[in-house]
Amino acid sequence: MPNKVEEFNDYRQKMNNKLLSNDNKVIKRIFNLDTNAFTEGHLPVKTKELLGLVASAVLRCDDCIAYHLETAYKKGVTKEEMMETMSIATLVGGTIVIPHLRRAYEFWEALEQNDL
Repeated sequence: MPNKVEEFNDYRQKMNNKLLSNDNKVIKRIFNLDTNAFTEGHLPVKTKELLGLVASAVLRCDDCIAYHLETAYKKGVTKEEMMETMSIATLVGGTIVIPHLRRAYEFWEALEQNDL
């Protein structure tokens, strides 16, 4: 039985493949821009992922939160750094972000379990 992280990644990959196979130039360019924006630059990738996490939480996008959590985890973000980042997101976004904070914490635990 796939776990939460595998389910998310499998679905994301399947649907991205379908979207990109339609050969829509605008969608392909948006995907490319997103990919390039999160590469190493004046800001380290780790910092960019944490910024993406804050924006995603404030905008209340659970898929985006999961994506940035996993990438941040792989870049060496600690649980404490993630929680401090999510605390800023909750402060900026307000209490309406709390349900997303709960799901983010749950997804982080799944990432930690996958590491075993």
